[in-house]
Amino acid sequence: MQPSKKEIFVKVAGSGSFLPGLPIPAGEVDYYLGELPHAPEKTRKWLGRIRILMKELLDVEYYHFALDPVTRKFTEDNVTMSVKAALDAISDAGMAPCDIDFIVYGSAHQDQMPTASVLIQEALGIEQCAEISVHSNCTSAYKALLLGADLIRNGRYQTTLVISSGISSSELVAEYYNQPLVKKEELFLRYFLSDGASAMVLQAADVKTNGMFVEYNYIESIGGRKPSAMGNKRPAYFMNPREEFELGYHHLAQMFQEELRMNFHEPGGSVFLKGLKRMLLQYPVNPDNIKFFQVNFPSKHVSELIMDECEGLGIDRKTLYSKMSSMGYIGPPMALLCLDRIRKEEQLERGDVILSFVTEVSKFMQAGYVIRMC
Repeated sequence: MQPSKKEIFVKVAGSGSFLPGLPIPAGEVDYYLGELPHAPEKTRKWLGRIRILMKELLDVEYYHFALDPVTRKFTEDNVTMSVKAALDAISDAGMAPCDIDFIVYGSAHQDQMPTASVLIQEALGIEQCAEISVHSNCTSAYKALLLGADLIRNGRYQTTLVISSGISSSELVAEYYNQPLVKKEELFLRYFLSDGASAMVLQAADVKTNGMFVEYNYIESIGGRKPSAMGNKRPAYFMNPREEFELGYHHLAQMFQEELRMNFHEPGGSVFLKGLKRMLLQYPVNPDNIKFFQVNFPSKHVSELIMDECEGLGIDRKTLYSKMSSMGYIGPPMALLCLDRIRKEEQLERGDVILSFVTEVSKFMQAGYVIRMC
């Protein structure tokens, strides 16, 4: 009879984040991202109206863009921001880069070779380690965290660096668009997406005491019979760049209003609520222990509607945790950045739970995590 395998726990040893530049007031978004004088007249008139509406719906006071508005040059990229967040997390853990044996990186999407994870490894000066890059929109940070935690639990690695970054401004600046072809669905994203990076160091532990521990990770896709609600028109091969620009296939778009609502809301509740229920069925959490509920949505309005549903699960709406008002929505990194801010700015007691869940709309992938103070 073989001895039972010793359980390995996953401790959050350190966390870090990076936001580029100075906080940009909401009224200066168009100055930084650039005006669109060559967009269709009808689209420009609509844009003038939607700016005011988005300010009311989002309640964002400041944004961060890795962009110099005068030179029109980018000051950072996904790798440089990731490295800065990673160094912050490694320092917070009291470690050095050479202590990392696994890097897992998550971003919305990437068209670069070599992939970001090995470029981050190089920039950190780590000669040899395992690495994986994940690109699946706003679930990518959750999937990176799942991989990092699970590969520690099964004994493969001891110390994992989980990183996520997003430089949305690069797809939102005026120079990126073929302006005469630009559409409404491709422009309203300019008023809630922002840039930034976050990181976390996970470490194997023999005992579950004196710290924050990753207890559970969840992922699923429910988009098998739903249309894509966010993305570009690029095919699954590389196009001639000139042809791609002339056709506007590179434009990032997201459905909104009725089209999005029809696919997000279903009989019996939203896809978010149903997904969260499935997660909590697999890993039940006492609602009374939830200190913070991090709902990874880019809109205060949508988050409040979600909380109306989640109160039916016993989750107190006062637990809703968001940093959107001070930085905009930085996409996938938000899931880890909020954990970093909670660790460093909030008071946690033993038994407190941080619950997070996200629905992304490129193909309705969903993910979540449960982290507990022990």
